[in-house]
Amino acid sequence: MFRPLSFYVGLRYTGARARNSFISVITLISALGLMLGVAVLITVLSVMNGFDRELQTRILGMVTHLSVHGREPVQDWQALANRLDHHDQIEAAAPFVQLEGMLTHRGNVAGSLINGIEPDAERKVSIVGDFMHQGELDSLEPGAFDMVLGYGLARRLGAELGDKVTLVLPEATISPAGVMPRFKRFTVTGIFRVRAEVDSLYAYVNVADAAKLARQAGTVQGVRLKLNDLFSASNLGWKLQQELGPDYYTSDWTRSHGNLFQAIKMEKTMMTLLLSFIVAVAAFNIISSQVMLVTEKRGNIAVLRTLGASPGTIMRIFMVQGTLIGVAGTLLGTALGVLLATNVSNIAEWVEKTFNTRLFDAYFVNYLPSELQWSDVGTIVGIALFISFSATLYPSWRASRVQPAEALRYE
Repeated sequence: MFRPLSFYVGLRYTGARARNSFISVITLISALGLMLGVAVLITVLSVMNGFDRELQTRILGMVTHLSVHGREPVQDWQALANRLDHHDQIEAAAPFVQLEGMLTHRGNVAGSLINGIEPDAERKVSIVGDFMHQGELDSLEPGAFDMVLGYGLARRLGAELGDKVTLVLPEATISPAGVMPRFKRFTVTGIFRVRAEVDSLYAYVNVADAAKLARQAGTVQGVRLKLNDLFSASNLGWKLQQELGPDYYTSDWTRSHGNLFQAIKMEKTMMTLLLSFIVAVAAFNIISSQVMLVTEKRGNIAVLRTLGASPGTIMRIFMVQGTLIGVAGTLLGTALGVLLATNVSNIAEWVEKTFNTRLFDAYFVNYLPSELQWSDVGTIVGIALFISFSATLYPSWRASRVQPAEALRYE
């Protein structure tokens, strides 16, 4: 417990200019180092949170949480969905047919994953309907052979609304001219953009049209499931596998994107650990500056002791001083970190425009996301204050051990 005298004297020592300017410089560096450490930690963790959020909302919003595939074409997907309806974890189900092929338009060629969907049902399991850049997902009418392209895929093909694109399937057919790949022309009626890698890979057609292309008219490959807790996908998939029997098998998002999710979690942990060393270095600076200050103030300490100050009072005085340095650095770092975390996306966008470069094309999102979580801020502030307080204990203990007679002998 700090007494008023200890706090007052410690505050005076903190505000007073040391006779040795080197000590003042070290003290300033300590506060600045702590400020930068806290600010960088808050900013980096916010960016990690942003990537985590984008992974869950954009990538996993487009990727199936859990899917049930029939080993043979499924005749009645609604009956299959009804069999799964009793599971509380399942929010919605939608049929699908997937094809792989190449899309061509005006000499441009791009590989694509063609998703056959039923638009009304797809809206319940995917976010694609909420990110339509042009057109509508409902434009995919059965028999019309219309197509919705991802924004990146449309740019690679140079296709716009109303254009005709040709789908080339890898399955070959025999004709009088020899073995020929299968072709089908589609009309572009929509373009979606979720600002993720799926923009350059996915295309959507009506499930009935996809089934015809797969030569399985009137059937689907299975159903996609949206879960209220995507982290339960693996366990639920195993249960469904046992429940449905050998005629079906399941697949979940952890098989296709689980490694990416775990990598972000691990990177966040490691970045927190590594950047915490910045705070630790600042704490060592606090220790060194306080030790030098104790050495300089030995005469003042001796005078206080002769006036009746106890060793505990001396110790509290220097603890107050060191703690105030830590509090100042932490508060300034928190303010700077919150400011950077809330504006880092705009800063990155300004850098891209100013230097005409793309910084994030290699990532699964093409911009720098950020999400400030006050729980992280509270944890960082708590750790910084604890380290700062701990750094004051040894110098304060040394100050309390100063003997007045020895200290005043050479004064």
